Amino acid sequence: MTVDRNTMLGAAHAERERLGRTIQYSPPATWEADSLCAGWRNRDIVAHLAAQDVAAAQLVAGEPAVEFDAFRAANDGDLWVSGFNEWAVKMREETSSRQLITDWGRAADAFLILTSRLSEDEWRYTKVDWVAGEIGVRYLVQSRIIEWWFHGEDIREGAGLEENPQHWPVHLANDLAIRMLPFSLGHLGLSLPGMSIAVDLEGVGGGTWHWGLAPGESPPRKKKPDAFVQGRATAFALVAGRRIPATAFLDDGNLVIGGDETLALTVLEHLRAFVE
Repeated sequence: MTVDRNTMLGAAHAERERLGRTIQYSPPATWEADSLCAGWRNRDIVAHLAAQDVAAAQLVAGEPAVEFDAFRAANDGDLWVSGFNEWAVKMREETSSRQLITDWGRAADAFLILTSRLSEDEWRYTKVDWVAGEIGVRYLVQSRIIEWWFHGEDIREGAGLEENPQHWPVHLANDLAIRMLPFSLGHLGLSLPGMSIAVDLEGVGGGTWHWGLAPGESPPRKKKPDAFVQGRATAFALVAGRRIPATAFLDDGNLVIGGDETLALTVLEHLRAFVE
């Protein structure tokens, strides 16, 4: 199912506000404490989000992404995800947690205002040069929702707050991870032309997908999927977000596989809701 523009932007505004409230209600000691993201403090998560949302707002405005260009200049013209993330956090080591939070909030708000102003054609067809390559603006919005939710949950756990799963960010994380399967598998040298997988998820963030596993392929309507995954949508999202390995949910029954089980396991092993 393709999510319409109003629903996507509504979900983005809601997730920005939810992350803002998570930050607001996190105890001050949270920020200097180690986070769930290896090697980062909780404040470093906010630094990472600030860097990416500043860049996202600049690109949607039709301006250069200043930090992307600075990173390229320092690395022989290259830009890669993990390298930029670590560099951007290091560049903010001396910035106070309060300022990081302010910078992130302003950047996220600017990004949402700018994407809301796009014409229908711009929403459908505009692409920007993102950290991992060219991406359509509507998918950039989807990826920001996903980042805000995953890292919001990281901060919540680090602050001792309860989990806060919500339909749209969980659904959109699962949706993007499934859409990215041909890229994720191909990036590892796996070519699976003519093959497809069915995913049927229930609960918060649930939905149903039948997706081809080779670039540009859509399975015929009546094609039987070669493998399937069923279970809880939140479990699938946590696998896609690289928070919990699929084996944990297969062992406890929150995810179930069938058909070509080797293929299903391969898909779950390489499932990604974002480019690393």
